[in-house]
Amino acid sequence: MKNITLSADDHLIEAARERARAENTTLNEQFRRWLADYVQQQNRVDVAMALIEELCGEVRTGGRTFTRDEMNER
Repeated sequence: MKNITLSADDHLIEAARERARAENTTLNEQFRRWLADYVQQQNRVDVAMALIEELCGEVRTGGRTFTRDEMNER
């Protein structure tokens, strides 16, 4: 595992450490979780956009357009 150095306001760091302690974890562990989630967000966006593009080629309306209310009906 690689170490990195981050800079932040002293008060924020102390508040974050207190919260991590209250959650029975460490600030380091919380950062690792955040970093993993940060990376995965873009992957989820890429997968969703690929699915949307794929579906756009499959959905047929017969030329009919729908109103906003019709599209939001459940």
